[in-house]
Amino acid sequence: MFMLDGVNIIVAVVVVIAAFILANAIKILREYQRGVIFTLGRFSGVKGPGLIFVIPVLQQIVKVDLRVVTMDVPSQDVISRDNVSVSVNAVLYFRVMAPDKAIINVERYWDATSQLAQTTLRAVLGKHELDEMLSEREKLNSDIQHILDEQTDAWGIKVINVEIKHIDLNETMVRAIARQAEAERERRAKVIHAEGEKQAAQALSEAAATLAAEPAALQLRYLQTLTQVAGDKSSTLVFPVPVDLLTSLVPGARDQK
Repeated sequence: MFMLDGVNIIVAVVVVIAAFILANAIKILREYQRGVIFTLGRFSGVKGPGLIFVIPVLQQIVKVDLRVVTMDVPSQDVISRDNVSVSVNAVLYFRVMAPDKAIINVERYWDATSQLAQTTLRAVLGKHELDEMLSEREKLNSDIQHILDEQTDAWGIKVINVEIKHIDLNETMVRAIARQAEAERERRAKVIHAEGEKQAAQALSEAAATLAAEPAALQLRYLQTLTQVAGDKSSTLVFPVPVDLLTSLVPGARDQK
């Protein structure tokens, strides 16, 4: 009786141990997950997704997420090439392309990518003037993305996109930019006005040359002006009429003269 109890206990212990080992040996990875396998500390492959088996004690698994990661780059104090201090933040999109490199070649690839993005943001923007930062964001985004993608390639990471979110200026610079914009608008208005005056002067010069070449046209224009003035009954005007005009309009007047 005691022997049977001892056998049952042993069998129960074996069953429990086997169940524990089996539970730790079976791993289920989702479609967007991969498992980096180490056997006795050495890299032995990447497995997943689905059902995989890992030998307990002898093998370890590190799970890696392959989905696109959205990372906020904290605000960075940047001094532009024209010595203007601004605060810039951005957002970074990346994903792991080689899980083995992301685990083996770098410690905590997430933190490493974040730090690299911050330093690259300061370095790239510091080479440009403030006007370029405000007007050429697409080019700056492309430059930062290209640099980050090259440097993170050894970590098995692909930088998909970089977007500068905000460029914050102090109050003094905001007022200075507002004054500059107002001055630029006034300058354009004056240029447009001057261009209009120039075109009007050219048109008047051409009209005067045409009228001078055609005396009849000049007389018709004179009569048109008289008609317009006569239509205004609010005042009385004394308008001199050239004798030459009368002689040309009255038949026989020139012969009588």
